[in-house]
Amino acid sequence: MSLLRQPLLLLARSAAVKKAVSTMPVSAGIVRSYVPGETTATAVDATADLVDDGLRVTLDFLGEDTLDAEQAEATVAAYVDLLEQLAVRGLTRSAEVSVKLSAVGQALPDNGHKIALENARTICRAARNAGTTVTLDMEDHTTTDSTLAILHELRKDFPETGAVLQAALRRTEADCRALAHEGSRVRLCKGAYLEPEHAAFVDKLEIDRSYVRCLKVLLAGEGYPMIATHDPRMVRIASSLASRYGRTPGTYEFQMLYGIRPEEQRRLAKDGETVRVYVPYGLEWYGYLMRRLAERPQNLTFFLRSLISKK
Repeated sequence: MSLLRQPLLLLARSAAVKKAVSTMPVSAGIVRSYVPGETTATAVDATADLVDDGLRVTLDFLGEDTLDAEQAEATVAAYVDLLEQLAVRGLTRSAEVSVKLSAVGQALPDNGHKIALENARTICRAARNAGTTVTLDMEDHTTTDSTLAILHELRKDFPETGAVLQAALRRTEADCRALAHEGSRVRLCKGAYLEPEHAAFVDKLEIDRSYVRCLKVLLAGEGYPMIATHDPRMVRIASSLASRYGRTPGTYEFQMLYGIRPEEQRRLAKDGETVRVYVPYGLEWYGYLMRRLAERPQNLTFFLRSLISKK
């Protein structure tokens, strides 16, 4: 693990640093490299550009750890508006949405689980009406059981709802086996949260090995794997495993973050692979940005320069 990763992940939850950074003129710096904008219109425009390049998209209205019921409701309304705008532009065949349950009430002190379920149900209904789907993002390990329970309930009415599993967690291989069934969509990522060693692998090599084990389970299963990685070696391994298990293009997909390896995204798409780009947007970009910096600490110098820019 990089020496910078743990401090950056800790900063992701610092209200004081968030307040300071959020008032700095960073919009012309690294933020724009990872977040195309703060409004629905900018997110939809970015989606249209990516679709024109032969890519698919999943959109995340940024926000997490919501402790205010009205804010959770506002997040739901933002997703409904986004889905309506995507439908108006004819983009829902190529674009879906990703939802963090903590942004729609999961962390509320009273009935958070139930509130998040009902709010997620509203978004799933809007997505179906618009002609697309929802994927439930995974957050830190303390929310995994609640998130999977909500997924189970949602799939009773919306079986197309996607899941996310994090290879860094020790439990994930077993969760992959439980979800590798027909009709199940599972995004496998490495994980971007600071987790205790009892719950997660810490060593990079251990995480990579877990990722490959989980890939084998998902690609050998009957579901639809969504392979979220920017690691060239993992892309090669995934392609090899897909061939080994008789997977044809269209029975799985690659996923990458907006602004990271865009040339590789287009290369894979031109080679016939389905590639989906994770597009975050909105005012609450701070936590997302810090996790991206933790994954790629070499960007920290650029980020700090942007903080002191007078632009």
